[in-house]
Amino acid sequence: MTFLKKLKAHKGGLVRLKTDLCWFMGRGWDNNVGRVCLILDAAANILPADAGTRTATARSAAARLLIDGSPQWIWIAEADVELL
Repeated sequence: MTFLKKLKAHKGGLVRLKTDLCWFMGRGWDNNVGRVCLILDAAANILPADAGTRTATARSAAARLLIDGSPQWIWIAEADVELL
């Protein structure tokens, strides 16, 4: 089972992020290792094909997580998360 399929099957469940998040637009690293989030959705690629982003591999995916009360799309790797 690919990581994307695992995330989709775990929708509505919790995930622990083992690393910091790096936010764009000058926000930088959040220094919150071990953050627990609710999985709202998962996708292979959330940006248009012409955006120059990489596509999902078997070990990474885009995930919509509830972070600090706000839904956010982030790109995560299987090694960086723990499904709870």
